[in-house]
Amino acid sequence: MDRTHTNNNYSIMNILEVNDVQKTFATQVAVDKVSFRLDQGSIFGLLGPNGAGKTTLIRMITGIFYPDAGTIHFEGRPFDAANDILRIGYMPEERGLYKKMKIGEQALYLAQLKGLSRHEATQKVRYWFNKFEMQNWWNKKVEDLSKGMSQKLQFVTTVLHEPRLIILDEPFSGLDPVNSNLIKDEIYDLARKGSSIIFSTHRMEQVEEICDHIILMNKGQKILDGSVSGVKQQFKENLFQVGLENAEPAENGAAPRSEAFAVVGEKDGQLVVKIDPGHRPNDVLSYFIQRGTGITSFMEILPSLNDIFIRLVEGTPLARQFQKV
Repeated sequence: MDRTHTNNNYSIMNILEVNDVQKTFATQVAVDKVSFRLDQGSIFGLLGPNGAGKTTLIRMITGIFYPDAGTIHFEGRPFDAANDILRIGYMPEERGLYKKMKIGEQALYLAQLKGLSRHEATQKVRYWFNKFEMQNWWNKKVEDLSKGMSQKLQFVTTVLHEPRLIILDEPFSGLDPVNSNLIKDEIYDLARKGSSIIFSTHRMEQVEEICDHIILMNKGQKILDGSVSGVKQQFKENLFQVGLENAEPAENGAAPRSEAFAVVGEKDGQLVVKIDPGHRPNDVLSYFIQRGTGITSFMEILPSLNDIFIRLVEGTPLARQFQKV
C-alpha cells in the first residue's frame, strides 16, 4: 500500500511521530522515553496491561497531558493541541456520553464541537445512523441503550468528522459478533481512505487480525515494536506442521527420525516437526519423499502474539495476565 499523503503541497509519510516522550507523576514514571512512528492509513496496535502507560501515552498524543520530555509531531509539525485536536478522533475506554440526553441531539452536539456546522453535522449524523441502522434511535436517551448500542454511538461520534488520526480504546467491548464485524469493517474502510488508527486493547487475537504494526508496553517502557508479520518471524522456532498419508502418531515408537528434524508433537492430527540448525524445510520434504510417504500438507507454525508476549515477560505479572486471556 502507498502510505504517502499529500497535504498543503508537501508529502507526509508519518502522520504521527512520538520521540522519547516521558511523563512522571510524583515519583512514578508513567511513560519512560517511548518512541514510535505511525504511517498514514495504518492500523497500529498499542498493547499492554493496566498500568503499562498506554492511557498516559494516549493522553499526551491528544494534548490532555504535556510530556515532561520528548516531542510529538503530527502531520509533520510539532503537535499543537489547539489547532490539531479537531483532526483527531478519540474513543476512550471510559465512555463519555450524556446519559439524559437524546441520542440524535448528542451526536449533533459532539459533531459541532469537532468543528462541523449544524448543516454538516446533521448530514454526517444521518449518514452514520443510517449506515449503522441507528435511524430509529434518534429520540432515545443514552441511559436506555445497551452497552453494545452505546458502543456504536460512541464510535460514530468519534469518526463522523473524518479525523486524520483515530484512537480507539477497546472498541469491541460489549459488542456481539455481528456488530463487532460491522465496526471492524469500518476500521478497515477508514484506514483505506487514509485515516491512521491507534487500536489499544489486551485482546491478542484482535490485534493479529486487524493491525499492521504493534508496540507492547510494560511499566512505562516499550518492550516490543514491529510489524505483526515481522514480530512473528523474529520469534519463530523452526516449527512446521506436516500432513502425511497414513502418518504415525508422534508418541508412537515408529515416529519418523532424521538428523534434519525432530518430531515434537501433533496438531490437528498432523505431525509437528522442529527443524535442526543448518537444515532447511526442503530437507523435511526430501526425507518423506525418499521413503515414498505421501505429503498432504506442509506449513510453517508461527507463534501467536500471545505466546510471544508471554515469552518476553516470562515469570512476571504481565505474563500471567496474558496467559489468562
